[in-house]
Amino acid sequence: MAYLSEAAVEKLVLDQLASLGFAIATDADIGPDGKRPEREAYADVILTKRLSAAIERLNPAIPNEARSDALRKVFATEKPSLVEENRRLHKLMIEGVDVEFYREDGTIRGDKVRLIDFEDLDANDWLATGQFTVIAGSVNRRPDLVVFVNGLPLGVIELKAPGGENATLASAHSQLQTYKTQIGSLFRTNA
Repeated sequence: MAYLSEAAVEKLVLDQLASLGFAIATDADIGPDGKRPEREAYADVILTKRLSAAIERLNPAIPNEARSDALRKVFATEKPSLVEENRRLHKLMIEGVDVEFYREDGTIRGDKVRLIDFEDLDANDWLATGQFTVIAGSVNRRPDLVVFVNGLPLGVIELKAPGGENATLASAHSQLQTYKTQIGSLFRTNA
């Protein structure tokens, strides 16, 4: 039996995600020092331009100022713990972000800004990236795969080479726990 390296497993998973309609990128492409940067710093885990474009595309009837307010609410950290912050952002992704704006007649109207289109999945921007570097303080980590929907990192996948000595579910889980502790910002929007 042929040995599969972790890189080969990563390529297989990315190929599978591509067959499902995901765009594929590496951090060498979209990282701050990449060929087509999509974030300003390695500490940035939300792909702002993709999220802004999705908010505009999914909420055309909502004024730009209210859409910008929704974006600020996504970026703001409001809860003291990662679990609580994750729950807050999960609610925003599922229910939408509450915003208020003035109508043309001068009255204030409340509405919700959608971050994800659950009715028309093709209206969303799907991206999977390998080796997504995140730097938090002095900690530099590179999860194997990060899955984005509309620029929001919704999944972090840790891969192991089949047959490897440490290729266990427990070691992958342990690695994810380390990431949650050391680069928690990547897990604010994860399920």
